Amino acid sequence: MLIITGHMHVDPADLAPFTADLEALAAETRKRPGCISYDAAVDDPHAGRLLISERWADQAALSAHLLAADTIAFVRRWSGKMRGDIRKYDAFNERDIMDG
Repeated sequence: MLIITGHMHVDPADLAPFTADLEALAAETRKRPGCISYDAAVDDPHAGRLLISERWADQAALSAHLLAADTIAFVRRWSGKMRGDIRKYDAFNERDIMDG
């Protein structure tokens, strides 16, 4: 499993249209094969910062998402208006939070 997490930043004035556009993309993304979860939450509205959290079954699923037409269109629309500090992690030992 791959975990994608970090922050996305947009101008606070663009936060509402950005989140609406991202919610539309997320609704479609969650239907994709290999998408375990795909979420974003406004972390600091005054700074225009969102917390990003995704889980993918494998790199092939993530790559298919990144190459999907709607993902590419979203990135093009917001190119130059968003910046991210988002990282990808490999998860090999998933377990319940209370497990040792």
